[in-house]
This record gives sequence, structure tokens and C-alpha cells, in this order.
Amino acid sequence: MTSPLSLDAYFERIDYGGRTAVEPQTLHDLSAAHVQAIPFENIDILLRRPIEIEPQSIFDKLVTRRRGGYCFEHNGLMLEVLRQLGFDARPLGARVRLGADNRRQPVARTHMLIEVCLDGTRWLVDVGVGSASLTAALEWRADVIQYTPHEARRLQRENGLWYHQIRRRGRWQDVYECSARPMPFIDRKVANWYTSTHPDSTFYSRLSVALAFSDGERMTLLDGCLTRREASGIEHRLQLQDHSGLLTVLREEFGLDLPAETRLPIDIP
Repeated sequence: MTSPLSLDAYFERIDYGGRTAVEPQTLHDLSAAHVQAIPFENIDILLRRPIEIEPQSIFDKLVTRRRGGYCFEHNGLMLEVLRQLGFDARPLGARVRLGADNRRQPVARTHMLIEVCLDGTRWLVDVGVGSASLTAALEWRADVIQYTPHEARRLQRENGLWYHQIRRRGRWQDVYECSARPMPFIDRKVANWYTSTHPDSTFYSRLSVALAFSDGERMTLLDGCLTRREASGIEHRLQLQDHSGLLTVLREEFGLDLPAETRLPIDIP
């Protein structure tokens, strides 16, 4: 990074006027504001546009152009913000396990999260895991239920690995596994290339958009299916009928204003 990112522009983007002190509450507040303002989305991947993960490129896309992104973009931006504020933060790699209940099933190390060390305590920050993005930081402790403005979370330790879990539909589900190994930029660059260009990547062929709200609600869009999940866990689904309706939802619900001629290669009439 040749020059610092504009914290004022970032705070304006996420409508943030809260704490900036190097303390846990800042991690919680920033996480909530970020996930409620900047959507998780993979539109550029579907349009076969390159995903640039250098800090200034991420800033230009998510802040200046008011777009969203996925883990390497969201957490890449948050990493630079935290460091600029004075936090001891570093990127770690993880293997996403949402939808993979069998821990013996191998999955690729294609996710980035952030570890923050503060006064001898480790914290986990992750604003880039879609519908499971954290709206508060987690203290890095095993087998302790931690409540966020949205779902309950916990970390488990098993066979030398950490498992981040979310409480949904009355049960605990793995979000990802992490060995707590650093993920330097070169590793993020390779993982980003695979995740954004390989036909086997879910993001390469399926639209995924997500946003959180301050009342504990989450909204997701998978291809043409829009889901609103209340804080209680009740879900409301709407199947979109055409690309015009899709673009309207992206604009009005997620704040993503795309050209009218945009056509995404997804399964929608």
C-alpha cells in the first residue's frame, strides 16, 4: 500500500461515528456497521471480471464505487482499517465448512479471517463469510457460547484445529475450520485466483449476496431466491421471476446499482 486508506471515507461508507480506540468494543462496533452497510456479493466473478485484492483496489471497489465483495475483499479492507487504527491484526486462512457436516470431508483453504491480539487476548474478526459474517468479534476461547447481535457462536478445538460454529435452526453448524496459521498476501492471491476463476468454485457459477440488519435480521440472495431470516430464525422466501426483478432487488435491498443491461449467468427465467 503506497498511502494510507481514507478512514473518513470508510466511516462514511459504513455510516460509522462510533469508537476508534484500540479496545474490544471498537471491534464489535466496526464489525456490525461494516456487515450492515457493505453487502457480500460475487457479481464480478459471475461477469468474469478479475478480483483485485490489493488494499487500494479493494478500497476503490467497496468504498469509492460502493460495491460489495467476498472474503478477500471484505476482510482485506477490514485488516487495513484495523491496522491503521493501531490494532495488532493479522490475516489467517481457513477452510469453509458451511453445508459440510462431516469434518473428515476435505475442503480447500480458500477463506481469510482476521486475528486481533489485544492486551494478551486473541479476538476473531470476520466480516466476509456471507450470511454467516460476524456482527461482533469473538474472543478466541474454546467451548464458550458467545452472543452476537445476530446468532450465537462458539469455537471448538479438535485435533489441533479450531472450528468456528454458528447456532442455526436449533443446532450448531460449522462455519469453517482454522489452524491459526497466517495467510500472507501471496497465499491470499493464489486462493483468490482459484475461488474467483475455477469452474469448481461455487462463486464461479452461483450468485451469492448477503446483508445484515441492526434488528438481528439477515437477507440473502442465492441465484433468484431472496430469503429474509428474522432474528427468531423464521425465514421468508421469494422466488424472483426475471432479470429485471433481480436488478431491482439488488438495487433496492442491497444497494447495488448495476446497469440495466446486466445479465448474470444464473438459473433465473
